[in-house]
Amino acid sequence: MREISYSDALREALQEEMSRDSEVLLIGEDIGTYGGAFGVTRGLLDRFGPDRVVETPISEGGFVGMAVGASLLGARPVVEIMFMDFMTLVVDPLVNQAAKLHYVYGEQAACPLVVRTPSGGGRSYGPTHSQVFEAWFAHTPGLKVVAPSTPADAKGLMKAAIRDNNPVLFVEHKMLYPTRGPVPGRGSRPIPIGKARIARRGTDVTIIAWSWLALEAEAAADALAVDGIDAEVIDMRTLSPLDMETVIESVQRTGRLVIADEAPRSGGVSADIGVRVFEQVFDYLDGPIRRVTTPDVPVPASPVLEQAALPNRERIAAAAAELCGAY
Repeated sequence: MREISYSDALREALQEEMSRDSEVLLIGEDIGTYGGAFGVTRGLLDRFGPDRVVETPISEGGFVGMAVGASLLGARPVVEIMFMDFMTLVVDPLVNQAAKLHYVYGEQAACPLVVRTPSGGGRSYGPTHSQVFEAWFAHTPGLKVVAPSTPADAKGLMKAAIRDNNPVLFVEHKMLYPTRGPVPGRGSRPIPIGKARIARRGTDVTIIAWSWLALEAEAAADALAVDGIDAEVIDMRTLSPLDMETVIESVQRTGRLVIADEAPRSGGVSADIGVRVFEQVFDYLDGPIRRVTTPDVPVPASPVLEQAALPNRERIAAAAAELCGAY
């Protein structure tokens, strides 16, 4: 196990899968010579050539539609959408077409398509380059949504996504690209989609998060430990399908739940998880479910206002401490 960055782990996964399967190809804007907006595909054009690293015009709906068609003909395209905000331009081919193909055609057709996209705030990119839309797409039957937080999970889940015969939205938070961690080398196995990771064991409160906030939740748990609060942290990793079995088992042990979600408060994945817990194990709860989210406002461009709006380790720790202190 070497320690490498999140972006390097993604690049390794793409390179290994392209070497393993000649049907894997990359499609997107500036992914060749430039190496992608955040450098993930750097060097892959030189290694695999322009037939497999396909640079496109600025036409997200067009090249995602092209990728859906390519997947139906046997290819395994991995598409990069430069910012998650631009996923609004690919809803028709992804939601109305790719996600429905298995239901409509059964075993007659497969759509092994991966759409990669950087999400989230923290870099003061403003309201149209900082959004998280996981909930929109997790609401679509037939579409899997993955949002890993560690380099090892990024590599393992990317491999699983590429090998999956159904479309997968692969969400990569911008703040994660430079983070580092241990990652298995060449030939490592995929990590199953739909299985959460218990990042930290604890007995007093369960904290659920994913993507960048999973790391913030671990930092919050460390701070809580100083005050004698033993928090368990669950990194969901996959938002569709949700691993509610792991969540339920944890809440049954701790009796308290905090959910951290960078999306706006209304209609988010955090609300879905909270309601499912309430429906299934209400009798085990020793207090109300707390959600730490972004308020229902556009993400500000001002660094000061952005930090005031976004969830962070301090707010997660405060919610857990209040819950444990009040009940």
